[in-house]
Amino acid sequence: MAQEPLPDSILPDSILIVDFGSQVTQLIARRVREAGVYSEIAPFTLAEEAFKRMKPKGIILSGSPAGVPDDGSPRAPQAFFDAGVPILGICYGQQVMTHQLGGEVKPGHETGEGGEFGRAFLTVIRDCALFDGLWQEGERHQVWMSHGDKVTRFADGFEIVATSDGAPFAVIADEKRKFYGTQFHPEVVHTPDGGRLIANFVRHVCGLAGDWTMAAYREAKVREIRQQVGDRRVICGLSGGVDSSVAAILIHEAIGDQLTCVFVDHGLLRLNERAQVETMFRDHYNIPLVTVDAEDMFMEGLAGVTDPEAKRKFIGKTFIDVFDAEAKNVGGADFLAQGTLYPDVIESVSFTGGPSVTIKSHHNVGGLPERMNMELVEPLRELFKDEVRELGRELGLPDMFVGRHPFPGPGLAIRIPGEVTKERCDILRKADAIYLDEIRKAGLYDAIWQAFAVLLPVKTVGVMGDARTYDSVCGLRAVTSTDGMTADVYPFDAAFLTGCATRIVNEVQGINRVVYDYTSKPPGTIEWE
Repeated sequence: MAQEPLPDSILPDSILIVDFGSQVTQLIARRVREAGVYSEIAPFTLAEEAFKRMKPKGIILSGSPAGVPDDGSPRAPQAFFDAGVPILGICYGQQVMTHQLGGEVKPGHETGEGGEFGRAFLTVIRDCALFDGLWQEGERHQVWMSHGDKVTRFADGFEIVATSDGAPFAVIADEKRKFYGTQFHPEVVHTPDGGRLIANFVRHVCGLAGDWTMAAYREAKVREIRQQVGDRRVICGLSGGVDSSVAAILIHEAIGDQLTCVFVDHGLLRLNERAQVETMFRDHYNIPLVTVDAEDMFMEGLAGVTDPEAKRKFIGKTFIDVFDAEAKNVGGADFLAQGTLYPDVIESVSFTGGPSVTIKSHHNVGGLPERMNMELVEPLRELFKDEVRELGRELGLPDMFVGRHPFPGPGLAIRIPGEVTKERCDILRKADAIYLDEIRKAGLYDAIWQAFAVLLPVKTVGVMGDARTYDSVCGLRAVTSTDGMTADVYPFDAAFLTGCATRIVNEVQGINRVVYDYTSKPPGTIEWE
């Protein structure tokens, strides 16, 4: 899926990241942005198109589950190597660059040495621009390897600058053309100096200033929104979460009362969510806001639906229906604004550019039905979650709001595996509020990326007083993360979880058992559906 063009004020100092299907490609973008340089990811099938659009100052080729010697394995556009632009190839990226420039790559089993996985140590054998101010000749440094194939002969113009026991070509460099290849993964935290190596590439090798800031992004986006919208009207769907709220405030800054926000109370909200949103937007920001009471419509449509994808698709379609109707009610709108983020785009688009094998559908990704005569405005589409929070602070949103945990567009529907009913939503709302209250009282809210309760489609026997109960099980989830792409379980102590369980069982009728989810992402997702 090609991204909408960005203004020239952003693109001249950018890095293009070509995705060959690595599970950690998004971390490359993170490291580049941490170096103060704007970056975009493009699947290899759309890389040449992205290159022409962006005119980047450098290119990074990602890893891949494929092998360069395999039939039909992906390749980089040959135009990249002829463009005079610096290139950094990581793992598969190093191998495919080597192969396409005349070197040789063989499967590990053919060399008799096998692959190399996990922690490794390389030795620097000569200086290069990638190591400036970081690594010196003769030093040994920890890196993270994950490869089966390996370079057996590098292309003309390259030389070996670092080696490891399992990868004699651990780092190669062609300083004249500014082409570099690392067999290890500098983007992962298990390579301690990886972020600084990537910063060296984008700043020292590519010559970028590293001055991309959220203030600059805000200014550029305001100009872009004004240019896109002109004197026409925008309708924005508010979910009550940080993403849609930041998008709305940014758009309002650009076009003022040409924006009307629509908040749909679909009955899938957190406790007191509606009142909080109405207070902030109407009273604090004075942004035109229409509240639609659509609980009956959503509950009727969700009756009997148990498949997670079917839930998401119904909710997304019904949101569109409601927005379409409200656009007519407010006198017509030419644009629909959404709080789509970069992880939403990445998770919804296959790197091959073909039929997407998605992790999950995102209700705000993928365009609009043709019957809607509206275009999309998605000012956050290039940002990760923590960058949206930074933009929110730049726009003057209070930390208490900007720091709120993420809340999914489909709301509580995807935290109720099985059928969604008003009764089950009410039960979950109460349990979730208690859980978050306990987290705040313990001073842990800001240390956790996302925490929420799940109402499971399981009933168990319990004893309350002298009576037998047969009620639902509540699951608790809490994770730490930087951008939502990967996540670790938050390590609550037993006393905290026991206290939460006691309150929930005592105060929420319909729940008699509480469990805690210890699954990281991957292999699980953060949400349950």
